[in-house]
Amino acid sequence: MNVRRSAAALAAVGVLAAAAPATAADASPSASPKVSLPAGLFGKADPTYDGVWRQSLALLAQRTAGERSADSAVGWLAGQQCDNGGFAAFRADTAKPCGGKSGAQPDTNSTAAAVQALQAVGGHDGEVRKAVTWLKGIQGKDGGWGYSPGGPSDTNSTSVVIGALASAGEDPTRLHTAGKTPEQALTGLSLACSADGGGAFAYQPDKKGTLVANADATAAGVLGALGKGFVVTAGKLRDKAPACSSSGKATPARLADNASAYLAGAVAKTGHLMSAMPGATDQPDVGNTADTVVALAADGWTEQAKKPYAWLEKNGVAWAEQTGPAAYAQLILTAHAMGEQPRNFGGTDLVQALDKLGPAPQQWKKAGEHEQTAEKKDSGSGAGVWWIVGVGLVAGIGIGFLLSGRKKRQP
Repeated sequence: MNVRRSAAALAAVGVLAAAAPATAADASPSASPKVSLPAGLFGKADPTYDGVWRQSLALLAQRTAGERSADSAVGWLAGQQCDNGGFAAFRADTAKPCGGKSGAQPDTNSTAAAVQALQAVGGHDGEVRKAVTWLKGIQGKDGGWGYSPGGPSDTNSTSVVIGALASAGEDPTRLHTAGKTPEQALTGLSLACSADGGGAFAYQPDKKGTLVANADATAAGVLGALGKGFVVTAGKLRDKAPACSSSGKATPARLADNASAYLAGAVAKTGHLMSAMPGATDQPDVGNTADTVVALAADGWTEQAKKPYAWLEKNGVAWAEQTGPAAYAQLILTAHAMGEQPRNFGGTDLVQALDKLGPAPQQWKKAGEHEQTAEKKDSGSGAGVWWIVGVGLVAGIGIGFLLSGRKKRQP
């Protein structure tokens, strides 16, 4: 889950890329004079391209850290929903209908992020059900999802939708269009072990139909294959180093392991990924490194995630200070995945830093309520189990914590 946003955002900064709503928001444009910042919203940057995304991540991070988000923050997010159930990146005027030539356009990434956040904070079952219905209704013929309704499927969007559906108690193995399931869509985007970048996921096939390994898509694909959303806890610790395997049936578990092997190799030497953004010569990619840590931890490769996590503790805070609330939230969720304390992340209290960028969290109404975290809600829905149910079938997250219509960044 990188700090993602829509294709329009990428165009606004002269970049064609991808991850939730997907690409990194490292260069988030400043607030537009035409867009007034609404009360309840996290961050001061222009929310046009990532308002719902960053708000959703912030609420999830607060919930995971044991905080109860402000009613104004939750209410703002819920109020962004379109009449059809989807969520756009940002609606400046919620009285104006979504869609059409001038209305805000709902997308899968913003909707999936909002589903996970509203499910986690509770009290918004109606909004969640409506959004889930919208997501299910726009599944592609290949079983996956693209960023925009009707667009070609990509790993990030497919994976983030899988996580949202699972968090809401749905069983994605039962979802199929033209006989295709989400796991089949992910299988079609996974590189064979014998290929260059074997085991990784591609964002989408290139113009020639070739799959090219993409680290961001690969981290998202691990969570998608495991049936997990943004909030994860470390899987059962593995006692061997991950390796790409092509033997036997291509199950979701094997897809995740193969992708983890690719990621572990990518960060083994330096502890971080390198940015593939145009003009970012020899610059580390903090957001996708965080995604990699979460993916490795979720798949049980915690030992391989320790080196990049240590690198993030030294370098992640400066990135978050420049980037904003979604970045702080992403680091909080990374610490959670590793079983570490986000209030002491390389000496920084990430939770306090996030809280300062939005409405102050509320006090819990009764003792013990804070223990019902987003992760418990996720596990209660059977989110980590649904993929296993479908292993008899032929075997995408933008987490980062961003898609169709964008050309994915290559590692």
